[in-house]
Amino acid sequence: MDYQGSTALITGASGGIGAQFAKTLAAKGTHVIVVSRSETTLKELAADLHDEHGIEADYVAADLSKPRAGEELVDELDNRGHTIDILVNNAGIAMHADLADTDRDRVRDQVSLNVAVLTDLTTVYLQRMAKRGSGAIINVASVAAFQPVPHLAVYAASKAYVLSLSEALWWEAKRRGVKVLAVCPGATETGFFEAAGADGDSVGPTRSPSQVVDTALRALENGKPSVVDGVLNLVATTVSKLVPQRISIAVAEFAVRHSGPQS
Repeated sequence: MDYQGSTALITGASGGIGAQFAKTLAAKGTHVIVVSRSETTLKELAADLHDEHGIEADYVAADLSKPRAGEELVDELDNRGHTIDILVNNAGIAMHADLADTDRDRVRDQVSLNVAVLTDLTTVYLQRMAKRGSGAIINVASVAAFQPVPHLAVYAASKAYVLSLSEALWWEAKRRGVKVLAVCPGATETGFFEAAGADGDSVGPTRSPSQVVDTALRALENGKPSVVDGVLNLVATTVSKLVPQRISIAVAEFAVRHSGPQS
């Protein structure tokens, strides 16, 4: 990958994995555009990255779970004259609850953000990258993509979609000069569990955002269609494919049940 002088669009960049992607790419000389709902946080991040690395850093404050959010973001970036060389679809939400107990609007927002907007942005920028014959797309999936997860049913299903889509596009895009990768983190030191209404202390050892990003960029440069971050996570996802489905679902339910909700 030629990071120097390229421009990366990173969604869900106000913290965690998204912010780390921005920091790591900026350190490689990549101009960055960060997107999330928190304008204050984005403004500070963009200023810090510009000051520290001398790159161009822009931001867009937007709620990507809302209707037409992807289209509006693309229009805004086009109006600002940005050409996207690297797309990192990191924005996503989860809810730790049974579907029967979950607010319908929150379910709709989850599917819109995790699936619809990711697909929309991937479609737009993949088509543009293919015309230029270069570019890269990193879609952040999850180890939850490898099996159904009770109490996180919609989230796990949405990440299974992201993994499947990305691996198929890896094949379609590579002959056009575009790299596509799905990175599948497990428990990571972010605000994910708190936002989902769960207790991250109960899920076991966690990885850092920098470890996830380093894993993703190594896999991207090696031309892989997908990668699981962390040896223990890789073992867990491999085992889940080998045991009977009833057992793998039961194990996933047990692990998630004891991780939340918080009181």
